[in-house]
Amino acid sequence: MSPFFTPARTDQLFQVISSPRFRRMEGLGNEVPFYICPFPPDEAADLPKVVQRLANRLQTEAGMQVLTIDLYDLAIELLEKRGIFQEILDTEPEWSKDELLELLQNVLDPEVYLVPAINEKIKETSYDVLFLTGIGELYPYVRSHTMLNNLQTPLCHRPMVLFFPGEYTFDDDMGASLDLFGRMDDDRYYRAFHIFHVSP
Repeated sequence: MSPFFTPARTDQLFQVISSPRFRRMEGLGNEVPFYICPFPPDEAADLPKVVQRLANRLQTEAGMQVLTIDLYDLAIELLEKRGIFQEILDTEPEWSKDELLELLQNVLDPEVYLVPAINEKIKETSYDVLFLTGIGELYPYVRSHTMLNNLQTPLCHRPMVLFFPGEYTFDDDMGASLDLFGRMDDDRYYRAFHIFHVSP
């Protein structure tokens, strides 16, 4: 059992996501229906099972269709489709860290590649809520706030929950902050709701 995703906490997630208020996207104050589910980074290995169990429960008990997209898997899929994944693996030792960073930031640009791929997947299926995972595995090539900013247009019609390995904090002076792995300030993002602060 996950020390963080206890039965009480996973039940809280279920109650919030399955609520009519959440499904109808009420009370958003003209904001996009984006929710951050922060969790301890050292529990990332347990996350797929947690997310799958939650999705199964939402389907069986609430009749909700959950679309889960792992951003890391999607990135690999895109690189393979373009025929450059193996090439990157083979030539990686020849690149400096800065060169590799620039290369992967270019070939995984959210606006040009990742978000259009997500858009294609959401057009292919009917769903009630989207779960996004794998954002931590893409750091520093893809930044969380960049993904969220680019997703605002295609995902404004259904709720989205981003499972974030770190902290999503609010400060009266600084605003909202995505702190990846609890240590890296991944940048400011103001438009998402902390899902554990949402009432069913």
